[in-house]
Amino acid sequence: MVVVIMGVSGSGKTTVGAALAEAIHGRFVDADDFHPTANIDKMRAGQPLTDVDRAPWLRELRAHIDAWLDDQAVVVLACSALTEKAREILGTTREGVKLIYLKGSKALIEARMRERDHFMPTNLLESQLATLEPPEQALELDVNEPPDALVTRIRRHLSG
Repeated sequence: MVVVIMGVSGSGKTTVGAALAEAIHGRFVDADDFHPTANIDKMRAGQPLTDVDRAPWLRELRAHIDAWLDDQAVVVLACSALTEKAREILGTTREGVKLIYLKGSKALIEARMRERDHFMPTNLLESQLATLEPPEQALELDVNEPPDALVTRIRRHLSG
């Protein structure tokens, strides 16, 4: 099973994803670790990524998801997956892949982004929110809830 935790930067994908992976005895993987240096440099410079920038990154993630499914691994992947096209490339509607959408207010997410050390500057939140196409088939969770409560809700969803 591959659980994809999606949302804009600062929504808690890494925090919730790592806690979930531990709770379900799976492996946590952060999609940010697969970005090419050019993408990270672009984001650090305050420039939003384009579909062209994202395409090779998404295809690489899809290859990993395919391998994890073939190996019957339990993996939690934190990945923005902001658009329907991105989720289609990742294959999030396939059997064995579960999609979790972390959603919150701009003010809360912006505050979280200011408190962390990450290559994504706060000024790119606006472009992420503009790009975001909320998924129709996902467990949608409000990030105002504490991470442990979100993990509990996800676990219930996965077992039901």
